[in-house]
Amino acid sequence: MSIATRIRLIAIAALAAQAAPVDAQEHADVPGSSLQNSPPGAPIAPDWAYPQSTTHAQVGPPPGFHRDSRVEATPVGVFEGQADVGAAVAPGSASFANGTYTIRSAGYNVWYTRDEFRFLFKKMSGDVSMAADIAYPAGGFGDHKALLVIRQSLEDDAKEAFVALHGDGMIHLAQRPEPGKRISDMEYRIGSRGGLPGGKSPDSLVTLHAKRIGIEKRGDQFMLWVSEQGEPMHQYGAPITLHVAAPFYVGIGFASHLPGVVETATLSNVVLENRAGRVR
Repeated sequence: MSIATRIRLIAIAALAAQAAPVDAQEHADVPGSSLQNSPPGAPIAPDWAYPQSTTHAQVGPPPGFHRDSRVEATPVGVFEGQADVGAAVAPGSASFANGTYTIRSAGYNVWYTRDEFRFLFKKMSGDVSMAADIAYPAGGFGDHKALLVIRQSLEDDAKEAFVALHGDGMIHLAQRPEPGKRISDMEYRIGSRGGLPGGKSPDSLVTLHAKRIGIEKRGDQFMLWVSEQGEPMHQYGAPITLHVAAPFYVGIGFASHLPGVVETATLSNVVLENRAGRVR
């Protein structure tokens, strides 16, 4: 082998040694995290927490993964306190003004076996009716979701039932039947051909973003309520059955679906009553 060939091979090996670690580089402070999944400037989170892309799929946390929620005894509107359930790597915040709750939150999801979201809560017992108009004033990630939730505790893996409106228009009624169990749901995606503005032609399918959603707890029955375009609210789909022991936590929340990126949701015209049959 000539000297020139040896020099060329050494140079190629050196470049490969420099390039190889990039895709697999792990942040020492967060085991299982890679540079390519971390948005510039965002706090680092484990790889499983990042949402879907062309090269990555979000999955549930590893068994036993848990973070204590950050709880603030700070009232906001009708709610007694607020918390970063699951302690997302970027802290959230909330405010109330002119009848509107503004929630800023990161959080990888409210799904799988544990949650990360900003939660405004009130401890209650008995039946509950709750509803809100939901908007995403700055846009954001399509799968982020604002939710109305009734949960057993402030732990990240708590038993719960909730309704949510996603940024892409999907609405659902979901439950975690026991602490640490995976969430299940019924999902609804509503579209129109020719009946909503925004389509390129009368045959274009345009997604409906519901005007208002609600949840009703009547004993152990939980129901989703919807106003699609401002009409009186009506029950959507079948109820689910879940027992939560009194007292439990009732409130509103938001998760950006991005573990280290804070986004914004607003919830207005909030109804919260300690009885069934009052969703409106």
